[in-house]
Amino acid sequence: MTRIAYVLGLAALLGACVQQPVTTTSFSAEEAGFIRKTGTGVIAGHAFRTRSKGQVVNAAGEVVRLIPATSYARERFSSLFEKTKFLPHWRYPNGQVDPLYAQFTRTTKTTARGRFSFDKVAPGTYFVSTQVIWGEEDAIFREGGTVYDEVTLTGKETEPVEVILSGH
Repeated sequence: MTRIAYVLGLAALLGACVQQPVTTTSFSAEEAGFIRKTGTGVIAGHAFRTRSKGQVVNAAGEVVRLIPATSYARERFSSLFEKTKFLPHWRYPNGQVDPLYAQFTRTTKTTARGRFSFDKVAPGTYFVSTQVIWGEEDAIFREGGTVYDEVTLTGKETEPVEVILSGH
């Protein structure tokens, strides 16, 4: 029983250390509006992480988000990820996101092999983000985390724009 209390206390302490993203910019629906336009672009990709011993873990069945790279989103991503494209699972904040920000995203799910695509994408710059997490689902500490990359569509693409979400 003491061991469980210790683990729960440690989990609570680590959870308290997770900082919420700092944003001074307000979300602008007007700035993000291009995501609601129909385009001819296709963004296709593969989401995975490579474990320390070289084993590849695909983002199987995970939600992938297509997020307009607005001033608000840029500040949020910069605050969360700092200078990397990977955020460990235990560091991801559980705080609320501006509901309007969430409404101006598109989502899809990855295949069992971590593949995904968005079609009819309008020209613009986007963040593409998902999670790659492994370990026992009921474990307090799991490995992996959130990965993202930035992609720009000009409207002149004749082939899908490929994006690799690996955190590198």
